[in-house]
Amino acid sequence: MHIRGDHAELVVGGRLDVRSAADARAALHTAVDSGHGDLLLDLSELTSWDATGLGVIMGVHRRAGRAGRRLVLRRVPPQLQRVLVATRLHRILAIEGGLAAEALPRV
Repeated sequence: MHIRGDHAELVVGGRLDVRSAADARAALHTAVDSGHGDLLLDLSELTSWDATGLGVIMGVHRRAGRAGRRLVLRRVPPQLQRVLVATRLHRILAIEGGLAAEALPRV
C-alpha cells in the first residue's frame, strides 16, 4: 500500500487491507488533522481491499466530519463502486462524479 499527496488530496494505491490498515489510518488521519476543506481521496491506484480497508475509509470519513471537513472519493475503481453500493456506503460517502451506471442496482 502507498499513499502520496498532501492534506488536501491523496492518492491511495496497492492493497488496503488488514496488513496495511494501521499505516493507512495513521497517514489519512494526519492528512485530515493538518488541513481544511475537502479531503480528496483518489482511489484509482487501489488494486485490492477488504472489510478492514473499508473500515479505514469510514473512519476517515467520520474523523473528517468531526474536523469540519468532507472526505470525497475520486476515481473509485468499478469493483469498489459495486462494493459501496452493496453495502449502501455510497449513500453516506461523497463520491466525485457519482457512480458508474453499471455499479448501481437495477430496479
